[in-house]
Formats: sequence, C-alpha cells, structure tokens
Amino acid sequence: MRDAVRGVAQHFPTAIVSGRCRDKVFSFVKLEELYYAGSHGMDIKGPTKVSNHKLSTQADEVLCQPATEFLPVIQEVHEKLTAKMESIPGAMVENNKFCLSVHFRCVEEAEWDALGRDVKAVLDDYPKLCLTKGRKVLEVRPSIEWNKGHALKFLLKSLGYAERVDVFPIYIGDDRTDEDAFKVLQNMGQGIGILVTKFPKETSASYSLREPAEVYSPLYMCIHKYTFI
Repeated sequence: MRDAVRGVAQHFPTAIVSGRCRDKVFSFVKLEELYYAGSHGMDIKGPTKVSNHKLSTQADEVLCQPATEFLPVIQEVHEKLTAKMESIPGAMVENNKFCLSVHFRCVEEAEWDALGRDVKAVLDDYPKLCLTKGRKVLEVRPSIEWNKGHALKFLLKSLGYAERVDVFPIYIGDDRTDEDAFKVLQNMGQGIGILVTKFPKETSASYSLREPAEVYSPLYMCIHKYTFI
C-alpha cells in the first residue's frame, strides 16, 4: 500500500488527512512526498522531499495551523481527561496536538454512557472546545469552523486547483469525520468521495469499498492514469 501511495504521489498531489497528530501520521506512513494534514486538518505541512506538486519552494514548512491559540488549553484538558479515564478499563486519551481523542473501542459497552458523561463533565468548564463523535471515539476539538472538509478546500485552493474544471479530486475515508470532505466534493459537483465500510450507511460519498485492502485498486488505476468510474 505504501508503494501504491508513493506511485500516486509521483503523478498527482497527494495528502493524508487524519484526526491524529501530524507527526504521528508521518511516523506511520513514512513518505516524504505527501502533504500531511493532522488534527482533522488543523495542522497542514507540505512535502519534505522534492516534488512536482509543491505549493512553493518552501512547501516543507507548515502551511496551515488555524488553532494555535488553543494549544495550552488542549494540554490542560488532556491531563484532566487522562486522570478521569483511569477509572474506566480500556479507555484511552490520545493527544493529537490540536485535538484530543478519547477511545472507547476496548471499553465494555455498559460503560460507554458513563464515559461520555465524564468527558462532557470535564468539557463543561471549557466552552471554547467542542465534542464530536467518530467510530468508537469521542473527539475534543477547538470550537472553530474547521474540519477535514476545510482542509480539503485549503489544499485545493493553495495548489491552484479550486477554480479549475480539469481537476478531479478523489477523497477516500472510513470515518464519520470524513463526511465533511465528502460533502465538499458533493457540493463542488467535481471529483468523488469513497467511503470504506463493511456496512451500508448514509453518506455523502459517491462510492464505497468494503475494507482498506480494496483501496489499493483505485490507487493502482490512478498510477496508470486510468478512470475507474
């Protein structure tokens, strides 16, 4: 899969947009040819390797961080949530720099409601933070108008593609938070969103794949400049 993504990046500007912090995503992917948008797109950095798709000669610098002022309060809430979750077996608080993820995948279902109440109780003292839900995860984010859809629009505009009709954006995601990006493409009437899911669900994506392994096929076809619609 890494080779497939590398191959796509050789032909087209390619980005990883994730709820995890940017540095952690890079440590997973380890490809310097990509744009990385961590913390749900609140921390975007360009390629560190020579690429034909850089925004500028300084594209290896941070391109966008709209929530920098929230860093101290995010750290403070991380400490409080970590202490709070110690009493719930299986709960984990992940610090993603500009946002926090409270994972409950390994928590007994009977404890989910209590976990949610505990998280909300902590956030009652922080009105400038908001709470959203993903796949068995609660996301704590700054209350600013920014999500994965905004990150997608930022990248398209910064690359000079926002007003072009000869550009075909493709966004592949498997989380509820990816719906914001799917909606952007739907509203544009240009490009497609692909949802990865084993179960039928309401979505703004144009197509779906059943599991991550199936993502390889459209990537392979992109490399060879074929259409798969």
